[in-house]
This record gives sequence, C-alpha cells and structure tokens, in this order.
Amino acid sequence: MPYVQVSDHALLGGFIRRLGEQVAETLGVTVSFVETPNKRIEESLKNGRIHVICNTNPEWLADAPAFHWSPPLFEETHALLQHRDSAPVTSLTDLKGKTVGTTLGFTYSMPLMEAFANKQVIRQDIRDLDTRLNLLSRKRLDAIIEMRRSLTFELAVRPGLPLVSSPWVIDRYSMHCAYGPRLPVTAEQLDATLQSLRDSGEIERLLDGEQFRARLQDH
Repeated sequence: MPYVQVSDHALLGGFIRRLGEQVAETLGVTVSFVETPNKRIEESLKNGRIHVICNTNPEWLADAPAFHWSPPLFEETHALLQHRDSAPVTSLTDLKGKTVGTTLGFTYSMPLMEAFANKQVIRQDIRDLDTRLNLLSRKRLDAIIEMRRSLTFELAVRPGLPLVSSPWVIDRYSMHCAYGPRLPVTAEQLDATLQSLRDSGEIERLLDGEQFRARLQDH
C-alpha cells in the first residue's frame, strides 16, 4: 500500500485496483488483476497473459521498446528507511559495507546497482515489504529501500516501529503504464483515458485517498 493491498494472491484494494476499475468503466471493458512476479512481467505482457502493468518505468524493463508506454502519470522516489538508532545515511558513500533489504528482481538507480554488483553494498532480496520492515526493526538489516509513498503509508499505520526515513533521495522517476501487444482497446484510447485522469487531478486524488485511509487506520 498505498499501491496494492494483496491477500492470498488476490488484489483487494489500493491505488492500482481503483485506477484499473476507473479506466475499465470509462472504456466499457471488464478488468481482472493478475499477480505477476517482477521477472515474468515482460514475458506475460508479450504473450497476452496480462495486457497492462502500471507503476513502472521504461528503465526497469529490459526490453522496454517492445511495449507501448503511457504518458507519465505521477512522480515517485525511492527512499531509504533505517533503524532510529543508526547513524543517518545521506549518500551512497554512507551505505558502503551495509546490508540493504531490496525488492526481489527489481532494478534500482545505476549507481546503486553498480554498488551492489561490486559488493560495496550488500543487496538482500526479500519478497515483501512487511518482512523487510520486521528484519530492519530487529536490526537484521542496516536499511531497506522502497517507494516513498509506501514507506509513508507503513509508518502511518505502524507508528510504533523504531524506524525513520533517510533524507537522501536515491532516485526520482515518473511512473507509467506499459501495454502489451494484445490490448482489448487501442493504445491511443488507453493513453487518452489515463492522460485525462492525470490532467483532471484524479490520479493524485486516488493516491491521496489511499494515504488518507492510512491515517484513518492509525487513529
């Protein structure tokens, strides 16, 4: 959250579900949500197992030119979360020698990926954010990396966690939808629908609504 709320492999709520349902209603099509591992996204788009994936960026897919990309929908950043007892991390240099919890199969900024490849920073892939948060709380990780909105949400619903966000912005990027070649509508229709939702402010309202739900849960 606020992007997806998943239980038993089913998408129960979150921004992606609300966006998908709103787009489907506008275009007069039905929508279903298919859980897909990061490493199978491109194959699944190409073979038609899924038609669209949102919350992605062309730099994250190996064969990005093979897909049609929507207009940018909103901005996001990758942020670092630490234990409150740790010395603040404000740059990549501060991470050297530390173990960082990351998302399985995910591509991060080039400098960080190079640091992982050179073993200057130890990457530990962990499938879900909840496990990463628990490990960090117990000091079994030095830090975790996640989208800032997700970290903000988790800290709002679990204010007792002994964790703090680093002021360092690891990278900043636009979020898009990528379309496979077997869409049930034209790419132009989907582009126009998403751009209209963005330009009207509806996408930001959907995102803000999910964050508001986190504050309600906290209280």
